[in-house]
Amino acid sequence: MSNIEKIASLDLAVAVIGGGPAGLMAAQQISQGGHTVHLFDAMPSVGRKFLLAGKGGLNLTHAEHFDAFTRRFGTRQAELDPLLKSFGAQATRAWAQDLGVDTFVGSSGRVFPTDMKAAPLLRAWMARLRHPVQGAPVEFHMRHRWTGWGGDGSLNFSTPAGPMVVRAKAVVLALGGGSWARLGSDGAWVGLLQAQGVDVAPLLPANCGFDVVGGWSPFFAEKFAGQPFKTVAITVQGANREAAPLFQRKGEFVATATGVEGSLIYAASQVLRESLLRDGHAELLLDLLPDMPAERVLAEVSHPRGSRSLSSHLKSRLHLDGIKAAVLRECVPKASFDDPQALAAAIKALPIRLQAMRPIDEAISSAGGVRFEALNDGLMLTRRPGVFCAGEMLDWEAPTGGYLLTASLATGHRAAQGVLSFLQSE
Repeated sequence: MSNIEKIASLDLAVAVIGGGPAGLMAAQQISQGGHTVHLFDAMPSVGRKFLLAGKGGLNLTHAEHFDAFTRRFGTRQAELDPLLKSFGAQATRAWAQDLGVDTFVGSSGRVFPTDMKAAPLLRAWMARLRHPVQGAPVEFHMRHRWTGWGGDGSLNFSTPAGPMVVRAKAVVLALGGGSWARLGSDGAWVGLLQAQGVDVAPLLPANCGFDVVGGWSPFFAEKFAGQPFKTVAITVQGANREAAPLFQRKGEFVATATGVEGSLIYAASQVLRESLLRDGHAELLLDLLPDMPAERVLAEVSHPRGSRSLSSHLKSRLHLDGIKAAVLRECVPKASFDDPQALAAAIKALPIRLQAMRPIDEAISSAGGVRFEALNDGLMLTRRPGVFCAGEMLDWEAPTGGYLLTASLATGHRAAQGVLSFLQSE
């Protein structure tokens, strides 16, 4: 009898659908709780997005104070606070250490494995799941795409060998959000859950790039796409410009062929996205010299330049050249270059107008998903008892910096606790 025939003929205790960090964490905790777990994933191998995210250095979590950490989750801070108290930054580091992976805190407070790589950690994790210190081994079923529920509550799968039906007492859905579809997070589950009456917020890009109004000029796009704006600051004002800014931070980002992306833009992406959805447009104010007071910028711009060109003058007095000088030419009216006050004001607060988010499949992560109001404290769907949700398919978002991974692990951990309590009550 084939493996598929065996599975099809079995009533499982627990099925986990989705082999990302949330699903793997749920599988580990449930297995350690004494139950055999079968994990299903549509892709040929698990952790594909996890591996790609760690390609330039795996950012596991962040070492900042707990209160500051949880504030990164914005409107869902209250829902994630208790989950992160159970499994937060310190627990993430302890979990990695238990797998034989040492970590360190970088200068920015971000936490990385000592070798900076994702693959060794994933290999150690898979070895632990297959050969646990306690509990039963997790059984993996790859290239098994979940296609919904049968009329009797069974799970339907599309497999290389054809359709398959699985019955499980408890199910953890950890199907990811809507970004990086080629790695498995394609959001195809949204319609399946909505058909069951589950309240799902629309999936939207998070930690994403934006297109500027009208696009860059061909000259700017050709010469500067891919180049960074270093040591700058951006401000996003609210409707009431007299009030405190919605966002204000120093850092760096990158020009693209059509707009902007990079760490500083990602950090502001939520407020920029909300402005775009509300008003149809958004604007950020770019400070090209955040370490120089406005009064000094005005004094240097007003300084007599003699026979020198304005470009040479700005370069020698303010060290403005390259992409910073080019974006001034791109966005400032010609008449303003003859007006020292207008030019100085533009250097300190250059309006960059945005017309659209980049597509969700290009985003690092996604916002939206299963609303917490559709779940109990154990992350079980109130409309489908025995079905739990975890990871990025839940309605939360966070900036890059280790927050995404830590919260995914925390939700997997909480869903596992919910499954264990549910099975005990059954």
